[in-house]
Amino acid sequence: MKKIILIFFIFFSFINKSLATNENIYDKIDLFGEVLEKINNEYVEEIDQGKTMDAAINGILQSLDPYSAYMSPEMFSDMQTETSGKFGGLGIEVGMEAGVVKIISPIDDTPAAKAGVKAGDYIVKINSVQVQGKSLTEAVELMRGPVGSEIEITIRRRGVKKALIFNIIREIIEVKSVKSEILEKKVGYIKLSSFNENSSIQIKNSFNEFKKQNLKGYILDLRNNPGGLLSQAIKIADYFLDDGEIVSTKSRKSSENRKWFAKKR
Repeated sequence: MKKIILIFFIFFSFINKSLATNENIYDKIDLFGEVLEKINNEYVEEIDQGKTMDAAINGILQSLDPYSAYMSPEMFSDMQTETSGKFGGLGIEVGMEAGVVKIISPIDDTPAAKAGVKAGDYIVKINSVQVQGKSLTEAVELMRGPVGSEIEITIRRRGVKKALIFNIIREIIEVKSVKSEILEKKVGYIKLSSFNENSSIQIKNSFNEFKKQNLKGYILDLRNNPGGLLSQAIKIADYFLDDGEIVSTKSRKSSENRKWFAKKR
């Protein structure tokens, strides 16, 4: 009888503790709602409540560790485009200069290069929309679109008085994440700018070209590489390793733990 009473007491105590924890959580949720309402009503500038909620969610995730983060649907779509290694576009590398979009370089054999767009050109309009005042991300988004669709860009070129207008048909642009060359003393140089779906194939193609040259060694340049697909990072690491664990992932559930090992090649 004493054992039954003791077990009941422990169980009852656990329920009370659980209820107290839940009540505390609900109090915090109510407090969060009050803070959000106060910010919305009294902050010096009007706020976008959707963006505020996104920031709050991101704050929760960032409090867990430095690597967890929230992506809005737009950010997730951009990430998918970047890691896919291809998208519908013109084929130009762009940057910002004095608030204007500047073409750093047209990519060889792309619609922009074929149309006559040159490095150093400034894009002032995209489909009659003024580019000045827009962010680089917004300008790039305007240039991307369905494959086969037409886009009109207005360009200012140094030494040319009139604005130049180009009507270009969008095509599939493959993002080249790998650049390679042979340096002095027969050393192969590979610059890997990101891990997208094409990276491992591009690295492999570079190695195949290097093999013909009887090189002494390689330099793999990962500077300013923001990351990307884990699957591609594993494949590329495997090119350099004969054995051993490349990477492992751990979950709360042990059944979801995974390990990847190098294979001798």
